Amino acid sequence: MRYALSQLVLVLALLSGGAALAQPRRQVQDFQAPREQTAEEREAAKQRAMGNNLNNYGKDIQVKQKPIPWMAIGLVGIVFVGAVPFALRAYRNTTKEISGSNAIGANRGEEEEA
Repeated sequence: MRYALSQLVLVLALLSGGAALAQPRRQVQDFQAPREQTAEEREAAKQRAMGNNLNNYGKDIQVKQKPIPWMAIGLVGIVFVGAVPFALRAYRNTTKEISGSNAIGANRGEEEEA
């Protein structure tokens, strides 16, 4: 098994190496430097790189104002007006229950008769 596996690896390495060597060779091309730009062309390239109108940025942009969500504000107001009476009633009932209980060990004498 090991012998067959090592032969397979050897054959694959030889085939891939042979395929790489069999590729046609391209000749090295001569380097051609880009032509020199004039001062105007360099300045225009700088302006394009910076976005053309860096100083006039605020003049071209129109800021879209989001409208005030009156419907959401009204819905919150309606829910608040509907919930306030129930909250007040729950608060009053809770304070009555708490005031009747024994707080911090102070004994009022109502439960000592046992």
